[in-house]
Amino acid sequence: MYIYHGTYLLSCGTSVVLESRNLVEGKQVHAHMTQSGLQLNAYLGNILLNMYVSIGSLPDACQVFEKLVKRDVVTWTSMIVGYSKHGCVEKAFESFCQMQREGVNPNTITCMSMLKACASPRSLMWGRQVHAHINAAGFEPDMRLATALINMYAKCGSIKDAFDAFRQMQQEEVRLKNALIGMYVKCGSRDEAFGVFHELQQKGVEPDKISYLSILNGCANPAALEQGKQIHGYIKKSGYLWVGNALIDMYAKCGGLVAAHEVFDAMHDRDEVSWNTLIGGLAQHGCGKQALEVFEQMKCAGVQPNEVTFVGVLSACSRAGLVDEGHHYFSSLCETHGITPTDAHYGCMVDLLGRAGNLNEAEEFIKKLPFEAGPAIWGALLGACRIHGNVKLAEHAGEYCLKLEPQNAGVYVLLMHIYAAAGMWDGVARVRNTMKERGVNKELGRCWIEVNKRMHSFVVEDRTHPQSEVIYAEVDRLVKQIKEVGYVPDTRFVMHDVDEQQKEKAICYHSEKLAIAYGLLSTAPGTSIRIFKNLRVCTDCHTASKFISKIVGREIVARDANFFHHFKDGVCSCGDYW
Repeated sequence: MYIYHGTYLLSCGTSVVLESRNLVEGKQVHAHMTQSGLQLNAYLGNILLNMYVSIGSLPDACQVFEKLVKRDVVTWTSMIVGYSKHGCVEKAFESFCQMQREGVNPNTITCMSMLKACASPRSLMWGRQVHAHINAAGFEPDMRLATALINMYAKCGSIKDAFDAFRQMQQEEVRLKNALIGMYVKCGSRDEAFGVFHELQQKGVEPDKISYLSILNGCANPAALEQGKQIHGYIKKSGYLWVGNALIDMYAKCGGLVAAHEVFDAMHDRDEVSWNTLIGGLAQHGCGKQALEVFEQMKCAGVQPNEVTFVGVLSACSRAGLVDEGHHYFSSLCETHGITPTDAHYGCMVDLLGRAGNLNEAEEFIKKLPFEAGPAIWGALLGACRIHGNVKLAEHAGEYCLKLEPQNAGVYVLLMHIYAAAGMWDGVARVRNTMKERGVNKELGRCWIEVNKRMHSFVVEDRTHPQSEVIYAEVDRLVKQIKEVGYVPDTRFVMHDVDEQQKEKAICYHSEKLAIAYGLLSTAPGTSIRIFKNLRVCTDCHTASKFISKIVGREIVARDANFFHHFKDGVCSCGDYW
């Protein structure tokens, strides 16, 4: 009776600890058990083991594990989960093998835990061995296990293995299809994801919430706006109006800000995610003042802002140059809302001050941080130095950036741009040589545009496109026309010491201009042109895009590595502040 009573109290005690996730309380429960004379049998050991794993104390979990004389499948599975949570995949796999050597057979939960642990490219080999064990052990077809297999292979980047795992399952349940859709989305295979989604519909199977959330995630880029609208239509017909947050996010990431706002306005139940998504979307599109208006509406609606909210708010202030407002909202984080600032909030403030030209204040802000500034914060200061041409501070910020991330090609490129703009060609050569010595390669700028459901890719001076001659002629025509209405090529950041004519030639056929020219040639007059680029849009292409939008009377939406630019009637939505 005493043992039963003690076991019951231990179970209750660990349940309380699991709710509070307090390690000190957990150790007190463990100590009480020991003092009460309870023997550490398999049942009690598993309770303690699960408690320590759940609250994240792997060393304590290991100590309990080592003291257990008898270990069952629950014991081993708990340790595998513990190792997985702490990123110790090799240890997890060793435990998976050792339990079998000791005569304990993994069950479905064990295998699912192991597959979750292996869900990264470096763990693909172990994941395949777990899959082989599942096949050899003759597990009954299990939806959860099949989904875990597909997800594991998808996160490892192995599409073929994921599809093979899918084909092995005879069932055509929605959950399996959802896993396959998610896999294709993660791998960037949008058309294949849509194929699976439409296959569900053709077979008369109603897509569920996960189906729609997964496919909307696949639509979240500028090239997929029309497909996103199509999915939105299906959602309206299905009555699944609870995916409003995903729709707002999808439209914002596609550049359809008006549609995102319309979805938000039509929602009856808005949570903090709804407000945060819209605020973040507005900030990403350079609509800083509108983002702050939505934030004030959020507070009036009685929705409590959180950490994510303030990242969006401070980012909006930074994009719009609202320095005073940024200071106010940053102060209110702790004082009004009781939120401890994170490195993301501090980074937004450095970006805000730097973009506004308050470089010394930004540097002092970094010095006063309660922790060592990371590469994102120093990178924000370096980017501001590029905007304002401060070579001395750029060298200081660049030194910290390269100390923290010596293989980050973007830092070297920024430094070369700053030196080039200042005419310091020895500095450009020095940085270029350092890159060569360290084996760092500059990422090639690439621009994409989708026309008639086909993606077209361009790099600088690209002549691989079948219509390159026509495209180049169109670029030449556009450049001639915009020069007549005031366009002056911006050659400041050309990283070669050549004459002005050669510099102009170097920027004339940038990937953005080639993509825009192809879009004008290939789409109907009056329609918007949507392009996206892997790097920050260059200053000259930004200026040229404004002029082109005016002379052709068409909107050009460009998504670069940072955020969106909407060029219309000779003006950009960012207000030339990006």
